[in-house]
Amino acid sequence: MRTMRLFALALGAMLVSASALADDFLAGIPRKDVLIVENPEGTIKNPSWFNVWVPGTGGGWSTGLHQLAMDTFWYIDPEKGLDGAIDSSLASGPPEYNSDFTQMTVKLRDGIKWSDGVDFTADDVVFTVQEQIQHPGMTWSAPFAANVDTVTATDPHTVVFKLKAANSRFHAIFSVRWFGAWIMPKHIFEKVADPLKFDFNPPVGLGAYKLHSFDPNGNWYIWELRDDWKNSSMSMRFGQPKVKYVAYVYLGPPEKRSIEQANHNLDIIHDNTPEGILNLMKTSKSEHSWFEGFPYAHPDPTLPMVIFNDQNPKFQDPAVRWALTLMIDIKQVAMASYRGAATISAIASPPTGIANDVYEKPMQGWLKAFEIDTGKRKFKPYDPNVGKEIADSLRPSLGDAIPSAPDAIAKAIGYGWWKHDVKAAGELMEKAGYHKQDGKWVDKDGKPFTVELTVEDNARSVMTRAGSMIVQNWKAAGVDAKTVVVQNPFVNAFRPGTFEAGIGWSIETWGGHPDLSFFLLSWESQFVAKAGEPQPERNWQRWQNPELDQIIEAVKKIGFDDPKGTELGIQFMKLMVREMPIIPLMSYNVETSMDDTYWTGYPSIKNPYTNPVPNWANSRYMMERIQPKS
Repeated sequence: MRTMRLFALALGAMLVSASALADDFLAGIPRKDVLIVENPEGTIKNPSWFNVWVPGTGGGWSTGLHQLAMDTFWYIDPEKGLDGAIDSSLASGPPEYNSDFTQMTVKLRDGIKWSDGVDFTADDVVFTVQEQIQHPGMTWSAPFAANVDTVTATDPHTVVFKLKAANSRFHAIFSVRWFGAWIMPKHIFEKVADPLKFDFNPPVGLGAYKLHSFDPNGNWYIWELRDDWKNSSMSMRFGQPKVKYVAYVYLGPPEKRSIEQANHNLDIIHDNTPEGILNLMKTSKSEHSWFEGFPYAHPDPTLPMVIFNDQNPKFQDPAVRWALTLMIDIKQVAMASYRGAATISAIASPPTGIANDVYEKPMQGWLKAFEIDTGKRKFKPYDPNVGKEIADSLRPSLGDAIPSAPDAIAKAIGYGWWKHDVKAAGELMEKAGYHKQDGKWVDKDGKPFTVELTVEDNARSVMTRAGSMIVQNWKAAGVDAKTVVVQNPFVNAFRPGTFEAGIGWSIETWGGHPDLSFFLLSWESQFVAKAGEPQPERNWQRWQNPELDQIIEAVKKIGFDDPKGTELGIQFMKLMVREMPIIPLMSYNVETSMDDTYWTGYPSIKNPYTNPVPNWANSRYMMERIQPKS
């Protein structure tokens, strides 16, 4: 590790001035040459671990590793993309399936090299798949083992996958939305005795950047543009990135990020608070975000939700899950989390992008007619007026910034949500075998019904605030509930299954395409881990259902653009409403803000060439458009 004088916002020492940073960001790197980006993962517990093919190790992904060093066949951007939303990266074109979707052929680009100068070939792809099948527990071991019969390299630039069964969405495994099945360097890993114990330090990648240095305490990582950047798939097509160094840093709670950005020491904040971004927009002339005005944030095609650990006996009865849903006042949650700048959703789909027209709007009639049996009566739980009520409550303070037309309200704030009905919730709790004792729900033996809701620390304060309000709602309804704060719960709670319920997401869509394969394929029952074992991406609720499996199997047998896919998507939405294995809340509106003191050309709603949220692997495309500020 190189000797360096790193600026104090990464080390937590005394803050150096902006002028000092401009002269020397760190030994040998001028401030004007480095893009400083927030890493939302927090302090990385195992900072020297770069092996992304082994989950649950405490290593980081959003440190620049999967944004700048990794690569795979295709990227599907939630925005327009540099040359269309679907970009063939390592592949030279789209996947080629046979007539019954039991074989997929991939043609690879020529001239790509690993960052150590070794040629990238089809042998790397074959090795990637076979190595993970042979070593269960690696990140993509389960989907590869479940789908792949054989994988062969017919020539240095052609790979043929023969599948165990028809699967027209097999290519989704190698398609990046937030991440994808990254290709492994065969020449490195074939020399490793046990890939599950190999830290892959330093990493060898296919991206345009290589690792420069990192903090042994896990607070920062710096990446450097490769001298042979032309040998990366992105730069050989789009040109030389103008950003020479990219630093990913963890700065603590939102107020510290705002201070550092106001002082021009942080170019991109991954996710601020609504109050923080509003203040920056008012006080800094060099500040901007995705939208020029309210709500500022970028609406990700991600669905924040209450995730139940459905392997926990207390959550296996749908009546309990529905009771906890009806105890929630979504208006209070929207105000507590986003100060109203949220887009609510009652169904298992993020209410953003194409989903509004494909799922949200068409399902309104069904939702209004939907009934549940509380054990005492038939009850219609859907309230179609919630979005309007939130808009009306915001209008006195924000005026014309809040839409008034019904369609505009639906797109910005949402349609309806589930009724806040404590009486109906109580009837469902009784149906599940609980009763009230001294104002608290207890089981037949008098043991209190408790819920621990896992929330993240201040790295995602909006979601933490949502979780805190939900716990307040549950406690008010007689549930012995509390929050449990965990840093990066996806890695430290959801994947190992060491949680009861949590605030997070297991539903993420492509955004610009109605197909649900990005998350849905990982929800098959065969991928659900046993209690006590790590759960592969991304069925964090560990829910199994025969009807769900039937829907997924049907999706596999039709083309990616077949209209039947949307019909199957609506079947999925209805199943999720009936069973409520998770409680959908809202879209994830990421309060990303950018400072153009040193750099310009960031993506925005007026220039939507990619998602601006910097922990996405798609954010690598920003390096092709960001320019030094003249």
